[in-house]
Amino acid sequence: MGRDRSTDLSHLAGVRRDYLRGELREADLGPDPLPEIDRWVALALEELGPEANAMVLATASSDAAPAARVVLLKGRDERGLHFFTDRTSPKGSHLDANPRAALVFYWPALDRQLRVRGTAAPLPAAEAAAYFATRPRGSQVAAAASHQSSVLEDRAELEERVRSVRDATGDGPVEMPERWGGYALLPDEVEFWQGRESRLHDRIRYRREGDAWVKERLAP
Repeated sequence: MGRDRSTDLSHLAGVRRDYLRGELREADLGPDPLPEIDRWVALALEELGPEANAMVLATASSDAAPAARVVLLKGRDERGLHFFTDRTSPKGSHLDANPRAALVFYWPALDRQLRVRGTAAPLPAAEAAAYFATRPRGSQVAAAASHQSSVLEDRAELEERVRSVRDATGDGPVEMPERWGGYALLPDEVEFWQGRESRLHDRIRYRREGDAWVKERLAP
């Protein structure tokens, strides 16, 4: 027998809290937002622990139907922010058809949000394979067994696929599936958001103009 849970959400209009952890000044951020992204993510990992690198990835299909899901940031360099996935999944299909995408990090314990918009490009297969080799074996098996977002008859079908991969590989290496890979999202707009009292939040946006970044404050 399940627990009795109220489904009345009429109280949500009154659910709120104030943001009092800090402020964000233009002088707190340098002229280039990319090192600042590193700094904010590093602080979140230090303060909050594993999965502070979780980010919402928003994409749109070729017919402009939007979709969003959580992925993990796995690196950043001059090519952009890196994440990995099954490239035959909806997110991969979207990015192949329309590489424009957006990322959102939200760290409520820090009263911070980080928004990134830009263009995603596939990472070289050799880089994806090098990262795949560092994943726990269970995650490697799962990636080989599961065609992400494909329809399953039931859980047993998925578990049978996992057993088949384990039987085939034994104690040997699990080869990265050809459909699996990585992307780098190169930002052309970045917004740093710090929650403030009475919803008077600090928002500092960078937008790329040619080879330069323009930094500006936005109204909350």
